[in-house]
Parts: sequence; C-alpha cells; structure tokens
Amino acid sequence: MTSLPSPRFSPRIRTLDKSEWPDWIGVFQEAFNEEFPPERNARFESMIEFDRSLGAFDGDQLVGTTVGCSFSMTVPGGPQPVCGVTAVAVLPSHRRRGVLSALMRRQLADLHESGEALAALYASEAGIYGRYGYGRAVDNLFFDIPRRGSEFAPHAPSDPALRVRVVKPSEAREELAKVFEAVRTTRPGLYARDEARWNGILADDESARHGNGPQRCVIAEDDSGTRGYALFRVKPSFTEHDVPEGEVLLSELFALDPAAYAFVWRQVLDRDLCSRLRAWNRPVDDPLMHMIAEPRMLRAGWLDEMWVRVVDVERAMTARAYSAAADVVVEVTDPVCPWNEGRWRLSCDREGSTWSRTTDPAELRLPASVLGAAYLGGRPLGPYHSAGVADELRHGALRALSSAMIWEIAPWGGLVF
Repeated sequence: MTSLPSPRFSPRIRTLDKSEWPDWIGVFQEAFNEEFPPERNARFESMIEFDRSLGAFDGDQLVGTTVGCSFSMTVPGGPQPVCGVTAVAVLPSHRRRGVLSALMRRQLADLHESGEALAALYASEAGIYGRYGYGRAVDNLFFDIPRRGSEFAPHAPSDPALRVRVVKPSEAREELAKVFEAVRTTRPGLYARDEARWNGILADDESARHGNGPQRCVIAEDDSGTRGYALFRVKPSFTEHDVPEGEVLLSELFALDPAAYAFVWRQVLDRDLCSRLRAWNRPVDDPLMHMIAEPRMLRAGWLDEMWVRVVDVERAMTARAYSAAADVVVEVTDPVCPWNEGRWRLSCDREGSTWSRTTDPAELRLPASVLGAAYLGGRPLGPYHSAGVADELRHGALRALSSAMIWEIAPWGGLVF
C-alpha cells in the first residue's frame, strides 16, 4: 500500500542560538545520514555564523536548518559580498511538508532586507534549488588520469628555475594562503578563506582522511618564493604480484603562472608507486586539457558545481562588469522574490552599467534563475531560449545580453562550503 505524504504545515522560523548546536547538528546528521566524530563536529561548528542561521520548528522540535556564510567572492570585475548558503537540512519526518520552502523564502527575504544582492550554494541534489530561483552557474570537471599516458605535449610551459619542495601542509599554511589569495581574484566563483575554512582544508585527523593516507603537499618555488602548490592524499595499493598501483587523490592545485602550474601537475602525476590520479573538482577550462599530449587520457567527467541566486537584481546587475556593450530591456519573472519582477533596462559597456526599471516594451523575458546561472559569466543564454526557458521578443536581444554577460575565465568555486 502506498503511503500518503504528511500534511503541510507552517513551521515557526527563527534565528538559532549557539546553545542549540547539539539539536542543529542532530538534524543535519539525520538528514544527510552522517555521524560526525567530535573533531569534525567542532570544525563544522567553527564555520557557522549563528546570527545568520535559521531554524524551522514544529512546536518545540527543531526540524529544519539553514545558515548563511559571509563571503567575499570574485565575480566578473572583482570581489563582491556573497551569502554562501549551507547546512540546509530537513528531518526525514518533515520532508515535503513546506519546511524547506519556508526556510528558503525567509532567508531570501532577510537577505533582501539587509541589502545583500547575491547568494550561492552547493546543492546536494541538482533538482532542488531551481524552484527557489537559484541558477546552475558553475560546472566542474573530474579527472581519472592513468600515469601511463599523462605525458605533456612539447608546448607545455616550463621554467628551469623551478624546484619542488615537499612539506607538511600545516607548516606551509601561510605560503598556501598567499598563493590562493593571489589567484582568487582572477577567477569568478573563488571566495576568500578565513581561518576556520583553512582549518577545515588542512584537517588531517582520521575523519578527514576517509580511510586514505595523510594529507601531503608539494610546493613549486624559485629564489623569489612560492609559485604554486598541490594538496593531495595517496591511497597506497599493490597487486598480488607486488606491482604498485597507488592512487593520488588530489584535493586542490593552484599556481601563480603557467610554468608553475604545469610543474605542480607533473609532481602529482609522476608520484612514485602510483598508477593513477583522481581529481574530483577542477574548472571546466583547466589548462591541463591543453598541456597533456593525449587529452582522452584525462578520462574527464562533468557535473554541476555552484548555484547562484540573484537576490536583488538591481544591485547585482550593476555590481558586476560586462564584456561587451548592450542595451536591452529584460522582463524578469521571480515569484519567490517579487521585488525583482518587472521590466528592466540594462545599458552597459566595458566601463560600467546601469540597470533600471522601465516602461519600455520587453525585448527578453526570463526567470531570475537564468540571470543567476549567467551571473558569473560561464553560461551563454542561447540554450535557455532553445529549451523554452527564456523568450526572445526582439531578434538579437538574447545574443546581446549573452555576449555582455559572458566572461573569458570560466567560473569555479573550488571548495564546497
């Protein structure tokens, strides 16, 4: 017999207090089928901004949570404040009863009231957040590269001044942070990391290892200092005939210049006693694709990464830079954030932009989720028209807006928050 869904109800939503953390983590672990050891629990708690948290209550019982993280995230043109939405969880007993909708709507209303223009999140399931106006703004690649076949093409950049240094990650924290911070402002989607975030990245207890080896780090440097690094673990393995077939599990790799980038990649691809490298989160325009002699050996796959919500369309659209001039009247539909709805004129060039309400006839009609998907510059608009999501009411308007919003460097968040 098929069971009927539980009836919807109106949960009470309020800010959570730090003292309620045990209840909070209990909801999160039940929703995600997890059980955190104390050290991981403490790291998670240290990243929570309790004054930006929300809980949904059924009577006195906490049944759902969400929280916003205050980020400085790079968008086309430079860093901007972005709310990173995380720890979204609903107890299995209260799913499909309106709890998530109540939390999402309240959170967006709070962001609008506080003057925040953008929100971003990583989705546990890709089908959830479009209904709340989030757009799939970022994709990533994952690689499964055999060591044999990973040779570089002759044109791969190099620098004989570079040398490798093997270090304990925790002892090189300042060097890693300096490289990352220099790279961060060059790619949309990357966000600044505070102390708690770096603590999580460099954690090396058993819960962080997930059954693999300790975290390792290689640094590319010359006499001027550090120019790149990689963080990784090794899963050692041998065949029954003692042939080594370990796996390098790459967590992140950044460098200041092309030669250092290629150099660091070679350090992890050529790791002794390892037969393959796995990387789960790389940008879709990773230069490695053009350095490796046989690109098919990357054995790449593709997934959605970060989702972006334009909370205040006027503030958001004037905060970013544009790649080309455009003058387009856009009719935005946004039932979740009705303050965004209506007709807006975007007038922009490479020097600046205005986004203002207008009574002129619409030339494009699209939902706020499409603006979110295109916001970081990695999503052309044409496919949305072909899919029936966006309407072009004046020929050429779609291409004009798409050309203006696209960005040369593909967006990438690089680290789940």
